[in-house]
Amino acid sequence: MTPDQLITFATVAEHRNISRAAVALHLSQPAVSGQLRQLQDEFGEPLYQRDGRGVRLTPAGEQLASYAARLRDTWRQAHAYRDALRGLEQGTLRIGASTTPASYLLPYLIAEFHRRYPDVSVHTANGNTAEIVGALGSVDIAMIEGPAGNDLPPDTLVHAWREDEIVAIMPRAHPLAQADSGGRIELAAFGGYPLVLREEGSGVRQTVEREFARAGVPMRVALEIAGVEGVKEAVRAGMGVGFVSAMSMRHEDGALQLMSLRPQPLTRRLSILVPHASAPSRVVEQFLAMCVADGGG
Repeated sequence: MTPDQLITFATVAEHRNISRAAVALHLSQPAVSGQLRQLQDEFGEPLYQRDGRGVRLTPAGEQLASYAARLRDTWRQAHAYRDALRGLEQGTLRIGASTTPASYLLPYLIAEFHRRYPDVSVHTANGNTAEIVGALGSVDIAMIEGPAGNDLPPDTLVHAWREDEIVAIMPRAHPLAQADSGGRIELAAFGGYPLVLREEGSGVRQTVEREFARAGVPMRVALEIAGVEGVKEAVRAGMGVGFVSAMSMRHEDGALQLMSLRPQPLTRRLSILVPHASAPSRVVEQFLAMCVADGGG
């Protein structure tokens, strides 16, 4: 039995899913499964069972998970203390980000941070908003595009960060794109057309569904697909009208028509989450300050 195996087990127990734990730990799924098997062999009885797409802990596993979680917390505190003593000359920063900030904001932020602090090692994990919120125990700072919800780990601080507009996209030959609307359109106009939506848990999808419900407009969902680029490709293929962050359209080639909603653009606030906010490392403090300055939040 090793500390790494126990930390892996604590992460699997937190996520109740081996693949999500692997993402949070920056390991392959076979590596996580291998550590779990070794740990289970050490104890000589089942610690978990497969349960659909996830795992369910046995009573022995639940007891071990409580010990493993305390070990993991102590390990993190020791690392944070080490980084605080070292200052920013060395250190590690683990960033979680949901799809939109991960794709269109984080690369620029990391590049700037690397220019300032070249010896800090940066690791990233991405997923949709629900996945990143679920992985907060495994990162130092996170960026999300949907509501943080009420089930955040204790000692998590939420910073309202920057505003993002969600726009409708469609092929330029689409009937709605042909209308003389000045690049803006009422939400009710989409009620008669098929829609392409992001997967469940997406911040964009949560915002769009909430706005359609508020306006009483029915949604004809033709396709659900993971990722922003998946939505854009499905729209190019003629599957329907999609909704994406305006940031994701900055480098488009003109094949798609972008339209804002009226009478008011559909906007949402991106947020930065800081787990263990009562004792953040200096690395986290500096990265957060840079993000806030960049976003004007």
